[in-house]
Amino acid sequence: MPKLTQVKKWLQEKEVDAFLISKPEHCFYLSGFTGTSGCLVITNSLEKNFLITDFRYQEQATEQAKGYDLVLWKETLFQTLGELFQQYGLKKVGIDQAEITLATYEKLKKNLVDVALFPLSDPCVALRKIKSIEELKLLKKAIEISDKAFLHILEFIHPGLTEKEIALELEFFMRRLGGTKMAFETIVASKNRAALPHGVASSRVVQTGDLVLMDFGTVYQGYHSDLTRTIVLGEPDALQEERYKLVLKAQEAVLQEIQPGMRACEADALARNIIAEAGYGKNFGHSLGHGVGLEIHESPSLSPRDATILEPGMVLTVEPGIYISGWGGIRIEDMVVITPGGCERLTKSPQVFKV
Repeated sequence: MPKLTQVKKWLQEKEVDAFLISKPEHCFYLSGFTGTSGCLVITNSLEKNFLITDFRYQEQATEQAKGYDLVLWKETLFQTLGELFQQYGLKKVGIDQAEITLATYEKLKKNLVDVALFPLSDPCVALRKIKSIEELKLLKKAIEISDKAFLHILEFIHPGLTEKEIALELEFFMRRLGGTKMAFETIVASKNRAALPHGVASSRVVQTGDLVLMDFGTVYQGYHSDLTRTIVLGEPDALQEERYKLVLKAQEAVLQEIQPGMRACEADALARNIIAEAGYGKNFGHSLGHGVGLEIHESPSLSPRDATILEPGMVLTVEPGIYISGWGGIRIEDMVVITPGGCERLTKSPQVFKV
C-alpha cells in the first residue's frame, strides 16, 4: 500500500480532517521535498494534499513534490495555514506531538480560527520502520561508501597520525565517493580514549599498540550508514585480543539468531548475556543497536527496554561493545536488514583487528 494511502487510512481511523506534517524527514518521506523550510498538510477526504513553503523553494518544491498542491506563505506560515484550513473546511487537524513545541502550538491556536488541534503521533514514525525496496537500495549505497572508506583507512592509518587526521581522511574519502554529508560527527578514539563510546576525534597522536575505535557513516540521497571497527596498530596484547574476541562472539551470536517475531529486547539480550557471563556486564552500558534510515537513530531500539516485535524490512545496527576506564574500549558495528528467515548483513567491511 502506498505511503500516502496508509496515512489517509490512519486519518480516517483517528477521525481528523487533516494532519500537519512538520518534521523535515517526514516531509521528504512522503513528498520527496528536500527543502529546509516547509510542511505538508495531508487531508482525509479531499483529493488535494498541500506542501506549504516560501518563495525560496518554489521551483524546488514544484520539481520534487509531484502530486502536491504548492502553497507559498505570504506573511507567516501560521496565517497561511489558517487561511488554507478555512478555505477547505478543515476543522479537526492533527499535529505531531513529538515535534510541535509549546511556542508553535500557541501560534497555531492563535491563527487557526475555529480549528480544533489534536496532538497525535506522526504515522510516518511507524511506516518508516519497514524499508521499501527503493529505500534499501539507497541504504546499501550509503553502506558501500562507508565500506570503501574503511578499506581505504586501513591503507592510510599509521602511528604518528592524530585522531583528527584519521577522521578527516575518512570524511573526505566518503565525500569524494558521493556522500552528501557525515551521518554524525566522526568518532576516532585511541588507547584509553576508546573507553568513550562517543569519543569524537581529538588531537591525540596514535601510537604502536594502541586500540583505535572508529565509528563513522555518510548520507546518500537522505539515507544514512553507520559502521564501527576497532583495530590495533601493530601486534595486539593478550588482553586486547581476548576482549576483542568476546565482543565479536557477542555480535556473531546476534547475527546468527536474530529473526522476525523476536522482540527488540530479546535481540539485545543475545549479546548482553554473553558479555555479562564473561564478567563485563557493567562495561556494556548502551543498547545493542538502533534503526537507521532517514535518521541515524530511528525506531526500534535494540535495548533492554524496547519490546518492539522485529519485522522483515527493518534495518538495524548490531553493535555490542565493552568500555573500561583507563584501558580503552572495543565496539564492532554492522548494519543488517531483518529478513523472513533471519537477517542479512548489509555491511561488507572485514572484521580486521590487527593493522
